[in-house]
Amino acid sequence: MLEHIKHIQAEIIDQFLQEDNNRPWIIGFSGGKDSTMLLQLVWTALKKIDPIFRGKRRIYVMCNDTLVENPKIVDFIYRTLRNIEKAAVIDGINLIVETTTPKLEDTFWVNVLGRGYPAPNNIFRWCTERLKINPTTKRILEKIDENGEVILFLGTRSDESANRAKSIKRHQFGTNRLRKHSLPKAFVYTPIQDFLTEEVWQYLLAVPSPWNGHNRELITLYRNASGGDCPLVIDTTTPSCGNSRFGCWVCTVVSKDKSMEALIDNGEEWMQPLSDLRDTLAESRDNLEWREDFRRNGQEAPGPYKPKYRALILEKLLTAQKEAQLTEPDIDLITNQELVAIQIMWYRDSIFNYQVSEIYNKVYNANAMKADKIDVQKKKEMEILSSSCKTNPEHVQLISDLLSVQKTKILLRNKVGLSGDLEKQMERFLTNPKKKKETVDAN
Repeated sequence: MLEHIKHIQAEIIDQFLQEDNNRPWIIGFSGGKDSTMLLQLVWTALKKIDPIFRGKRRIYVMCNDTLVENPKIVDFIYRTLRNIEKAAVIDGINLIVETTTPKLEDTFWVNVLGRGYPAPNNIFRWCTERLKINPTTKRILEKIDENGEVILFLGTRSDESANRAKSIKRHQFGTNRLRKHSLPKAFVYTPIQDFLTEEVWQYLLAVPSPWNGHNRELITLYRNASGGDCPLVIDTTTPSCGNSRFGCWVCTVVSKDKSMEALIDNGEEWMQPLSDLRDTLAESRDNLEWREDFRRNGQEAPGPYKPKYRALILEKLLTAQKEAQLTEPDIDLITNQELVAIQIMWYRDSIFNYQVSEIYNKVYNANAMKADKIDVQKKKEMEILSSSCKTNPEHVQLISDLLSVQKTKILLRNKVGLSGDLEKQMERFLTNPKKKKETVDAN
């Protein structure tokens, strides 16, 4: 294995010093064993280069945060990223750490609670693209626009699965160490593709982390969670978190979250409410009592979660967060921005009789997030509309619905498809103006 590592490091140095271009490197980093070995190999290779040349090429360490990652893993990863930034300055490496997150309208909780999306499964796995693929792809495309071309360093290995091995072989061209990526002007380099799992562990045990991290801590995390990590996902051929053992704590693609159960068994009892909520989500998607009778396109089939069950899930989520914070004060299972977005979606739906603020105050026994101003504004709007539509009172609801679509788009800073959504709302009204309003998808 030692000779193999020397060969890989020589390759990395050669690729770095090539004078034909200064394409930036993007190193996918998940904090797991494979991406850690990859970054360590690159780092130790660069330290063999004369400091004068070491900073000539920009290197990005890119990490994806879905905002619903296992909290225990998130804490470890962010501490690691801070150590990487500090050590890069000391070692004279032109390295920048970047973290990608989903857009507000694409987050897990905005979709589940705001729009009523059912929890994902293997048939309707809407989460992978929104939470992982899109944010990372967007950032990579930005780097391509800035620099013309990029080289993606990924910690994928051929022994991870037969499909992964075939994919690596299919995209390899000639004897070149790079292979084409599905993104234009992006090339992939997988230095550790031929390492076996046991060799990865041997390396991490034998070679100290160059950023003063502790591989022993990583090994302990794996041991306590029975192993596994979630790779950086940038295309649909890369397995999602559902097929790995460290992933989103809300993941309902797997039948059981064995890693979270193992962590609880190994002393992380504060995670039990999270595990219970995940189980509730898994059970709810197939419970017809929880679902509307129609989908958003009008098709008669199980649709979004009903309002009262979305409110129930939010209450369970905030309760789980409150209980977790008794042991881990810095943990937030949902952001304030997501709560605001959910409230706006609920507020704009006139049949939705629940308030995020009321649920929050009930759980936390607080007076925060009062909705008085929103209620006053809503009442004033309806008075103005009613006054303006005296001759056509049926237009009040139509205009309210159109405003709902527009204002939700503005809040989420996503006007894509706005005209189409407005047209759909008009079509529904013209087809049956007296029909009870259906919730409009903000997409």
